[in-house]
Amino acid sequence: MVSFVRYRGITAIFSLSIMAAFVGMCMYRIHTRGSAFTYSVDFEGGTQVLFGFNKHLGEATLKDALQQAGFESVVARDFGKDEILVRVKDFSGDSRGVAEKMVQSIEKTIPGYEVTILQSEAVGPGVGEQLRWKSVYAVLMALLILLIYIALRFLSFGYALGAVIALFHDAIVMLAVFLFLDREISINVIGAILAVLGYSINDTIIIFSQIRKNCKEMMGSSIEQVVDVSINQTLRRTMLTSFTTGLAVGSMYVLGGEALRDFSLALLVGIVFGTYSSIYIASPVMMLFNRKTLAD
Repeated sequence: MVSFVRYRGITAIFSLSIMAAFVGMCMYRIHTRGSAFTYSVDFEGGTQVLFGFNKHLGEATLKDALQQAGFESVVARDFGKDEILVRVKDFSGDSRGVAEKMVQSIEKTIPGYEVTILQSEAVGPGVGEQLRWKSVYAVLMALLILLIYIALRFLSFGYALGAVIALFHDAIVMLAVFLFLDREISINVIGAILAVLGYSINDTIIIFSQIRKNCKEMMGSSIEQVVDVSINQTLRRTMLTSFTTGLAVGSMYVLGGEALRDFSLALLVGIVFGTYSSIYIASPVMMLFNRKTLAD
Protein backbone atom coordinates (compact mmCIF):
# COMPACT_ATOMS: atom_id res chain seq x y z
CA MET A 1 0.00 0.00 0.00
CA VAL A 2 1.33 3.43 -0.97
CA SER A 3 1.43 5.96 1.86
CA PHE A 4 0.25 9.12 0.12
CA VAL A 5 -0.37 11.06 3.31
CA ARG A 6 3.31 10.80 4.29
CA TYR A 7 4.29 13.09 1.41
CA ARG A 8 1.70 15.80 2.03
CA GLY A 9 4.34 18.20 3.37
CA ILE A 10 6.48 17.91 0.23
CA THR A 11 3.50 18.29 -2.09
CA ALA A 12 2.27 21.29 -0.09
CA ILE A 13 5.63 23.01 -0.66
CA PHE A 14 5.48 22.09 -4.35
CA SER A 15 1.97 23.54 -4.78
CA LEU A 16 2.78 26.68 -2.81
CA SER A 17 5.87 27.18 -4.98
CA ILE A 18 3.68 27.08 -8.10
CA MET A 19 1.33 29.63 -6.56
CA ALA A 20 4.22 31.92 -5.58
CA ALA A 21 5.76 31.66 -9.06
CA PHE A 22 2.36 32.43 -10.60
CA VAL A 23 1.88 35.55 -8.47
CA GLY A 24 5.47 36.67 -9.10
CA MET A 25 5.16 36.25 -12.87
CA CYS A 26 1.82 38.11 -12.87
CA MET A 27 3.39 41.06 -11.05
CA TYR A 28 6.36 41.07 -13.43
CA ARG A 29 4.17 40.99 -16.54
CA ILE A 30 1.89 43.73 -15.22
CA HIS A 31 4.92 45.89 -14.44
CA THR A 32 6.62 45.33 -17.81
CA ARG A 33 3.69 45.33 -20.24
CA GLY A 34 0.61 46.33 -18.25
CA SER A 35 -1.22 42.99 -18.40
CA ALA A 36 -0.45 39.62 -16.86
CA PHE A 37 -2.02 37.53 -19.63
CA THR A 38 -2.23 37.67 -23.39
CA TYR A 39 -5.92 37.75 -24.20
CA SER A 40 -7.56 36.68 -27.43
CA VAL A 41 -9.75 39.03 -29.41
CA ASP A 42 -12.74 37.56 -27.53
CA PHE A 43 -11.63 39.41 -24.39
CA GLU A 44 -9.50 42.29 -25.61
CA GLY A 45 -11.52 43.53 -28.54
CA GLY A 46 -10.25 44.26 -32.03
CA THR A 47 -10.00 42.26 -35.25
CA GLN A 48 -8.55 38.80 -35.62
CA VAL A 49 -7.66 37.42 -39.05
CA LEU A 50 -6.24 34.08 -40.17
CA PHE A 51 -4.08 34.54 -43.28
CA GLY A 52 -2.84 31.91 -45.68
CA PHE A 53 0.35 32.48 -47.70
CA ASN A 54 1.73 30.82 -50.83
CA LYS A 55 5.09 30.40 -49.06
CA HIS A 56 6.52 30.72 -45.59
CA LEU A 57 6.51 34.16 -44.00
CA GLY A 58 7.96 34.88 -40.56
CA GLU A 59 5.79 36.26 -37.78
CA ALA A 60 8.20 39.15 -37.12
CA THR A 61 8.25 40.21 -40.80
CA LEU A 62 4.46 40.24 -40.99
CA LYS A 63 4.15 42.11 -37.71
CA ASP A 64 6.61 44.81 -38.84
CA ALA A 65 4.75 45.23 -42.16
CA LEU A 66 1.41 45.79 -40.44
CA GLN A 67 2.87 48.17 -37.87
CA GLN A 68 4.44 50.23 -40.67
CA ALA A 69 0.99 50.43 -42.26
CA GLY A 70 -0.40 51.98 -39.06
CA PHE A 71 -2.12 49.01 -37.39
CA GLU A 72 -1.89 49.10 -33.57
CA SER A 73 -1.07 46.37 -31.04
CA VAL A 74 -0.25 43.77 -33.69
CA VAL A 75 0.08 40.20 -32.42
CA ALA A 76 1.09 37.51 -34.94
CA ARG A 77 1.32 33.77 -34.30
CA ASP A 78 1.99 30.77 -36.55
CA PHE A 79 -1.23 28.84 -36.98
CA GLY A 80 -0.05 26.00 -39.14
CA LYS A 81 1.76 25.49 -42.41
CA ASP A 82 2.01 28.86 -44.19
CA GLU A 83 -0.80 30.22 -42.03
CA ILE A 84 -0.49 33.08 -39.54
CA LEU A 85 -3.09 34.33 -37.09
CA VAL A 86 -3.01 38.11 -36.65
CA ARG A 87 -4.78 40.23 -34.09
CA VAL A 88 -4.89 44.03 -34.24
CA LYS A 89 -6.51 46.62 -32.01
CA ASP A 90 -8.38 48.17 -34.96
CA PHE A 91 -12.11 47.46 -34.72
CA SER A 92 -14.83 47.76 -37.31
CA GLY A 93 -18.21 46.16 -37.75
CA ASP A 94 -16.89 45.01 -41.12
CA SER A 95 -14.08 42.68 -40.08
CA ARG A 96 -13.68 41.56 -43.69
CA GLY A 97 -12.97 45.15 -44.70
CA VAL A 98 -10.22 45.48 -42.06
CA ALA A 99 -8.76 42.15 -43.20
CA GLU A 100 -8.66 43.34 -46.84
CA LYS A 101 -6.85 46.52 -45.80
CA MET A 102 -4.31 44.35 -44.01
CA VAL A 103 -3.87 42.25 -47.16
CA GLN A 104 -3.22 45.37 -49.23
CA SER A 105 -0.64 46.56 -46.70
CA ILE A 106 1.12 43.19 -46.66
CA GLU A 107 1.26 42.87 -50.43
CA LYS A 108 2.52 46.44 -50.77
CA THR A 109 5.19 46.14 -48.07
CA ILE A 110 6.25 42.55 -48.76
CA PRO A 111 5.98 41.88 -52.53
CA GLY A 112 6.05 38.36 -53.91
CA TYR A 113 3.49 36.87 -51.50
CA GLU A 114 -0.04 35.77 -52.30
CA VAL A 115 -2.25 36.40 -49.28
CA THR A 116 -5.58 34.68 -48.66
CA ILE A 117 -8.08 35.59 -45.93
CA LEU A 118 -9.09 32.28 -44.35
CA GLN A 119 -11.08 33.67 -41.42
CA SER A 120 -11.90 37.04 -39.86
CA GLU A 121 -13.79 38.14 -36.78
CA ALA A 122 -14.19 41.35 -34.80
CA VAL A 123 -15.16 42.07 -31.19
CA GLY A 124 -15.77 45.53 -29.76
CA PRO A 125 -13.60 46.62 -26.79
CA GLY A 126 -16.63 46.98 -24.52
CA VAL A 127 -17.95 43.54 -25.40
CA GLY A 128 -14.50 42.00 -24.90
CA GLU A 129 -14.08 43.50 -21.43
CA GLN A 130 -17.59 42.48 -20.44
CA LEU A 131 -16.93 38.94 -21.64
CA ARG A 132 -13.71 38.80 -19.63
CA TRP A 133 -15.48 39.66 -16.38
CA LYS A 134 -18.29 37.24 -17.13
CA SER A 135 -15.71 34.47 -17.54
CA VAL A 136 -14.18 35.28 -14.15
CA TYR A 137 -17.68 35.37 -12.65
CA ALA A 138 -18.49 31.96 -14.20
CA VAL A 139 -15.41 30.33 -12.64
CA LEU A 140 -16.05 31.88 -9.21
CA MET A 141 -19.72 30.90 -9.30
CA ALA A 142 -18.76 27.34 -10.22
CA LEU A 143 -16.44 27.16 -7.21
CA LEU A 144 -19.13 28.59 -4.89
CA ILE A 145 -21.81 26.18 -6.13
CA LEU A 146 -19.45 23.23 -5.75
CA LEU A 147 -18.56 24.38 -2.22
CA ILE A 148 -22.23 24.37 -1.26
CA TYR A 149 -22.87 21.04 -3.00
CA ILE A 150 -19.99 19.23 -1.24
CA ALA A 151 -20.95 20.74 2.13
CA LEU A 152 -24.49 19.42 1.74
CA ARG A 153 -23.37 16.12 0.20
CA PHE A 154 -21.04 15.22 3.10
CA LEU A 155 -22.53 17.47 5.80
CA SER A 156 -19.03 18.75 6.52
CA PHE A 157 -17.35 22.08 5.87
CA GLY A 158 -13.95 20.36 5.93
CA TYR A 159 -14.83 18.16 2.96
CA ALA A 160 -16.23 21.15 1.05
CA LEU A 161 -13.23 23.39 1.73
CA GLY A 162 -10.79 20.64 0.77
CA ALA A 163 -12.56 20.06 -2.55
CA VAL A 164 -12.83 23.75 -3.45
CA ILE A 165 -9.20 24.53 -2.55
CA ALA A 166 -8.18 21.62 -4.80
CA LEU A 167 -10.29 23.03 -7.64
CA PHE A 168 -8.88 26.53 -7.11
CA HIS A 169 -5.40 24.98 -7.25
CA ASP A 170 -6.25 23.28 -10.58
CA ALA A 171 -7.50 26.52 -12.11
CA ILE A 172 -4.40 28.46 -10.98
CA VAL A 173 -2.04 25.79 -12.34
CA MET A 174 -3.75 25.87 -15.76
CA LEU A 175 -3.54 29.66 -15.83
CA ALA A 176 0.10 29.48 -14.70
CA VAL A 177 1.00 27.23 -17.64
CA PHE A 178 -0.56 29.69 -20.08
CA LEU A 179 1.15 32.57 -18.30
CA PHE A 180 4.63 31.01 -18.44
CA LEU A 181 4.20 29.89 -22.07
CA ASP A 182 2.64 33.26 -22.96
CA ARG A 183 -0.32 31.57 -24.62
CA GLU A 184 -3.58 33.40 -25.24
CA ILE A 185 -6.46 33.19 -22.79
CA SER A 186 -9.56 32.64 -24.91
CA ILE A 187 -13.15 31.51 -24.49
CA ASN A 188 -11.99 27.96 -25.30
CA VAL A 189 -9.46 28.06 -22.45
CA ILE A 190 -12.11 29.24 -19.98
CA GLY A 191 -14.34 26.41 -21.21
CA ALA A 192 -11.50 23.95 -20.62
CA ILE A 193 -11.02 25.25 -17.07
CA LEU A 194 -14.72 24.79 -16.27
CA ALA A 195 -14.64 21.29 -17.80
CA VAL A 196 -11.63 20.35 -15.66
CA LEU A 197 -13.39 21.61 -12.52
CA GLY A 198 -16.20 19.16 -13.20
CA TYR A 199 -13.75 16.36 -13.99
CA SER A 200 -11.65 16.96 -10.88
CA ILE A 201 -14.57 17.27 -8.47
CA ASN A 202 -15.88 13.89 -9.61
CA ASP A 203 -12.58 12.25 -8.69
CA THR A 204 -12.51 14.06 -5.35
CA ILE A 205 -16.05 13.00 -4.48
CA ILE A 206 -15.20 9.34 -5.13
CA ILE A 207 -12.21 9.52 -2.77
CA PHE A 208 -14.22 11.39 -0.14
CA SER A 209 -17.06 8.84 -0.36
CA GLN A 210 -14.58 6.03 0.24
CA ILE A 211 -13.09 7.91 3.19
CA ARG A 212 -16.51 8.37 4.76
CA LYS A 213 -17.29 4.69 4.24
CA ASN A 214 -13.99 3.60 5.80
CA CYS A 215 -14.55 5.88 8.79
CA LYS A 216 -17.32 3.51 9.86
CA GLU A 217 -15.41 0.33 9.05
CA MET A 218 -12.05 1.36 10.56
CA MET A 219 -13.16 2.69 13.93
CA GLY A 220 -10.18 3.51 16.12
CA SER A 221 -7.75 3.89 13.23
CA SER A 222 -5.85 7.12 12.77
CA ILE A 223 -6.97 9.64 10.22
CA GLU A 224 -3.79 9.02 8.21
CA GLN A 225 -4.57 5.29 7.95
CA VAL A 226 -8.17 5.92 6.89
CA VAL A 227 -7.19 8.37 4.15
CA ASP A 228 -4.30 6.22 2.88
CA VAL A 229 -6.47 3.11 2.64
CA SER A 230 -9.26 5.05 0.90
CA ILE A 231 -6.94 6.58 -1.70
CA ASN A 232 -5.34 3.21 -2.45
CA GLN A 233 -8.76 1.58 -2.85
CA THR A 234 -9.78 4.17 -5.45
CA LEU A 235 -6.35 4.57 -7.05
CA ARG A 236 -6.89 1.99 -9.81
CA ARG A 237 -10.06 3.71 -10.99
CA THR A 238 -8.47 7.15 -10.73
CA MET A 239 -5.43 6.20 -12.80
CA LEU A 240 -7.42 4.34 -15.46
CA THR A 241 -9.84 7.25 -15.88
CA SER A 242 -7.03 9.80 -16.09
CA PHE A 243 -5.02 7.65 -18.51
CA THR A 244 -7.88 7.00 -20.94
CA THR A 245 -9.04 10.63 -20.83
CA GLY A 246 -5.45 11.75 -21.32
CA LEU A 247 -5.12 9.58 -24.41
CA ALA A 248 -8.15 11.18 -26.02
CA VAL A 249 -7.08 14.72 -25.16
CA GLY A 250 -3.47 13.99 -26.15
CA SER A 251 -4.64 12.84 -29.57
CA MET A 252 -6.64 16.05 -29.92
CA TYR A 253 -3.54 18.08 -28.97
CA VAL A 254 -1.32 16.35 -31.53
CA LEU A 255 -3.79 15.92 -34.40
CA GLY A 256 -6.35 18.66 -33.78
CA GLY A 257 -4.26 21.46 -35.26
CA GLU A 258 -3.58 24.92 -33.90
CA ALA A 259 -7.28 25.69 -33.54
CA LEU A 260 -7.59 23.12 -30.73
CA ARG A 261 -4.05 23.42 -29.36
CA ASP A 262 -4.76 25.77 -26.45
CA PHE A 263 -8.01 24.03 -25.52
CA SER A 264 -6.41 20.57 -25.44
CA LEU A 265 -3.31 21.88 -23.62
CA ALA A 266 -5.51 23.28 -20.84
CA LEU A 267 -7.36 19.96 -20.60
CA LEU A 268 -4.12 17.94 -20.45
CA VAL A 269 -2.70 20.09 -17.67
CA GLY A 270 -6.04 19.98 -15.85
CA ILE A 271 -6.30 16.18 -16.02
CA VAL A 272 -2.81 15.68 -14.60
CA PHE A 273 -3.14 18.23 -11.81
CA GLY A 274 -6.79 17.38 -11.19
CA THR A 275 -5.70 13.86 -10.27
CA TYR A 276 -2.81 15.23 -8.21
CA SER A 277 -4.99 17.71 -6.31
CA SER A 278 -7.66 15.12 -5.47
CA ILE A 279 -5.00 13.10 -3.66
CA TYR A 280 -2.55 15.66 -2.33
CA ILE A 281 -4.65 18.82 -1.89
CA ALA A 282 -8.27 17.91 -1.20
CA SER A 283 -7.58 15.05 1.23
CA PRO A 284 -4.90 16.78 3.37
CA VAL A 285 -7.01 19.96 3.67
CA MET A 286 -10.03 17.89 4.67
CA MET A 287 -7.90 16.14 7.32
CA LEU A 288 -7.11 19.47 8.98
CA PHE A 289 -10.81 20.04 9.74
CA ASN A 290 -11.79 16.43 10.53
CA ARG A 291 -8.84 15.12 12.51
CA LYS A 292 -10.97 14.07 15.46
CA THR A 293 -14.30 13.17 13.90
CA LEU A 294 -12.84 10.82 11.28
CA ALA A 295 -11.24 8.52 13.76
CA ASP A 296 -14.07 8.54 16.31
